[in-house]
Amino acid sequence: MKVLIIGSGGREHALVSKVAENPSVEVVYCAPGNGGTQRENKCENINITKIDELLSFALENRIDITIVGSEELLVQGIVDKFKEIGLKILGPSQKAARLEGSKAYSKEFMKKYGIKTAAYEVFENENSALEYLKKCEYPIVIKADGLAAGKGVVICNDFIQAKSSINDFMILDIFKGSGKKIVIEEFLEGVEASILSITDGKTILPFISSKDHKQIFDGDKGPNTGGMGVIAPNPYCIKEVLEEFEKHILQPTLVGIKEEAMDYKGIIFFGIMITSKGVYSLEYNVRLGDPETQAVLPLMKSDFVDLVTSALEGDLQNFDLQWNSGYSCCVIAASKGYPGSYKTGFEISEQEKLQGKLFLAGANEEDGVLKTAGGRVLGVTALGETADISRETAYADMRKIQFQGIYYRTDIGK
Repeated sequence: MKVLIIGSGGREHALVSKVAENPSVEVVYCAPGNGGTQRENKCENINITKIDELLSFALENRIDITIVGSEELLVQGIVDKFKEIGLKILGPSQKAARLEGSKAYSKEFMKKYGIKTAAYEVFENENSALEYLKKCEYPIVIKADGLAAGKGVVICNDFIQAKSSINDFMILDIFKGSGKKIVIEEFLEGVEASILSITDGKTILPFISSKDHKQIFDGDKGPNTGGMGVIAPNPYCIKEVLEEFEKHILQPTLVGIKEEAMDYKGIIFFGIMITSKGVYSLEYNVRLGDPETQAVLPLMKSDFVDLVTSALEGDLQNFDLQWNSGYSCCVIAASKGYPGSYKTGFEISEQEKLQGKLFLAGANEEDGVLKTAGGRVLGVTALGETADISRETAYADMRKIQFQGIYYRTDIGK
């Protein structure tokens, strides 16, 4: 088998590593990949990113399965174009990808199908939004409607902060069009959980739960990032929580996918909030999370390629998805200044052999030397019989890694 994985982050490195475990896989191409995917067994980086180029490459190289890592190409309709010429690709159609591509659309979908979610209003006019915010209870949540690399959500504690966020989103246009329409949402008090899943349009199989740590500083302080670390399984996702999630969020979502005639054979990621009033749906993503993937996939006992094949063949109801026991902790190291401005090009070194697995993200290899090339540079994932063992091992590993300006949170999984 030949597999093509599209993307360049830590998630794609984790995907390459997992896919390569399948003995039938001869080669894994990663487009464009990074310095970590380049070093993986069976993997070859391909420096292409545009849909037409990817399409041509898949045809010419007789790719058996394509897996799309990031959301941008899914929203642009890459799955439809691959399927039109008979290529197998894991992901939602362009229509289904709106579940992530538009926060307003996803909220309307939740409302239509009775999925428990926070109260909200949608605005496309700055003055209307400000008038609404004058009457709101705080804190309040403001979300960019479109894609914003995980940074388009702000929790505002007062009107002054809300007004500033509106100015950033709608006037300064910091998200290049994605914040011109916004969702203003009720603030929910509780604990977040990420539940990655896979669907064939008839069945949704949830993965083990995880807990992402979005904010840049310890204690969940500071601005949102793409994710600074993950623990899996999420200790707050007890049996009763998962049962409520399945009954009131997962199952009605599946009903909606069927009713809306979405062509959806791919990943569906549920962001949920566990509150004293029950479990609420926060958002959908239509691809694997980053860094959740780096924590969850290493715990998967079943073969990932077999799982993907089952989804593409519409046979997930008969797939026995199994997990290894224990816990996983992934800690992310970022460039100094992230999620604001930062410098790159610094050499990355490992002082000692790691016990866990190093997943590179914003890092490239130049003449055999790894150098920083992004905001979130790398992640270390460690497994353990307990959550404490997994996090202690991950942090012990992280202390062995050095680059100028390295920054990471010290409380992941606490």
